[in-house]
Parts: sequence; C-alpha cells; structure tokens
Amino acid sequence: MAAPVRVFAERLAQESGALAVLFYGSNLRTGELEGVLDFYVLLPGPRESGIWPRVSYREWEHEGRTLRAKIATMTMATFHAAASGSLLDTTIWARFVQPSALAWVRDDAARAQVLNAVCAAIVTAARLAVALGPESGLPQDFWRALFRATYRAEFRVEKPGREDTILAANPTHFDGLLSLALDAAPVAYGQDGGRLVPRMAQPERRRIRRWWRRRQRMGKPYNLMRLARATATFDGAARYAAWKVERHTGVKVAVTPWREKHPILAAPGVLWRVWRERDRRA
Repeated sequence: MAAPVRVFAERLAQESGALAVLFYGSNLRTGELEGVLDFYVLLPGPRESGIWPRVSYREWEHEGRTLRAKIATMTMATFHAAASGSLLDTTIWARFVQPSALAWVRDDAARAQVLNAVCAAIVTAARLAVALGPESGLPQDFWRALFRATYRAEFRVEKPGREDTILAANPTHFDGLLSLALDAAPVAYGQDGGRLVPRMAQPERRRIRRWWRRRQRMGKPYNLMRLARATATFDGAARYAAWKVERHTGVKVAVTPWREKHPILAAPGVLWRVWRERDRRA
C-alpha cells in the first residue's frame, strides 16, 4: 500500500473520530494513485438503522499531486452485522471477501474488531458460494457462482465476465481462501485432486438458499433506496461528477457554489454545456 494512501486514511480517521479505515478496490491491486481511492471509514457507536453507508468524495493536495477518494462511512457495529449476514445487505460480505487492506487503525482492540468482521464476511460468502455452487469443482467455480448471484441481485451494471476479472486479478487470494473459510464455518468438505467436494447437509443448504432468496428479492429495491439517498446526501457529489466528466470527455466543468449545493438540478445544464463543447471541438 502506497504511503500517501496511509496518510490520507489517517487524515480521514482523525477528522471523523474513526476506529479504523479500510482501503479496497482496483487501486489497492495496482498500487496506483490515479483515479479514485476507495475507503471504508468505520466509526464507534451502535448499529445504524435506515439506509447506510454515508458516501462522500474528497480531494486532497499532497506533495504536489491531487489525491481523490470516495469514502463510505458507517459504524463498526453496522459493518460487522452486515459482514456476518445478519442484515439484508448483499454488498459488504461480497465486497470484503475480496482483498482489502487496513490503512489505519486506532488500537489493537479496533484491529481485532475489523479482523473479526472481515473474517465474518469471508465465512458468509463461502457458505453461500457452496450452497449455490456445483457439487464439486475448483475453488474459482464456487466463487464464480457467488459473484454471479450477487451481481444479478444488485442494481448495478456489470460487464459479462466481471467475476472472472476479479478472480483472475487475485488468484492466490481466492485459491486458498475457500478451504480456510469452510474450516472456520464449519462446513465439511473433501478434496479430489484439485477439486473441492463440499459435504453440506441438505437442510443447511436449503436454509442458506432461503436466506439468500430473501436478500435476492430485496437486492434491487434496497440498492435503489441507497442510490436515492446518495443523490441527496453525497457530500462532494458535484466535485466528483465534475472530475468524472473532465476525465471522460476532456471538458472542464466549473464547480460553482450553486452547482455544489444542487448537483442534480445543475446536471442538465452541465451536460448541455459538455455536449456543446464537444460538438465545437469535433
């Protein structure tokens, strides 16, 4: 993990009074600082009700370069409950079965809380992967079944084969993870060469599938509610949108106080200006 990422995470933690800050996403894999850094800021306090997390966007000038970050904020209690599968959420455990890094942590007690939550996410994901996957297969066959199911359940557009991209980018992470997670679950399994043969009892398999069907039904409505909330509460939405527009079109968008306060109302005018500017350059 690059040193500026740790410094940015510490800055976010000190400003919010966080217990820990997790770093994840493509920039973790590549080590690059371009684009948008993805952080989860975990706060003290009870489990939250309603729609979470709170999402924000920050820019920070550091050693002559602009670092950009998208930040999801929630309490540690909410994070752990979602990771363990207690909530209707379909994102936390599917996201944190993938690689992540502890960019900042307050103390050893907070470190233990984060590790427990991430381990719970991995176990939750592994149990569902086995319940939905083949009777026997390579580890990636089970993870592939998991990611395909979660993508179908969420209100998001993923290119076909996105699950293969995730697995190919992190082969050593996923190859050994499934058996470790099933040991912790615990779910019995055998091995036939490189293939894994789960021995999950049928009542348990049916119970997990019922658990999943409820979340599957609620996945898209819940994601729509999150999206609707984010349009009203996304701190820094105008700056984030302006950066995205310039990155993809080359047209610089001025972030006026009115546009920052009313990003949705400002969007049609901004898009019209971008269209005219691109047409003029053509």
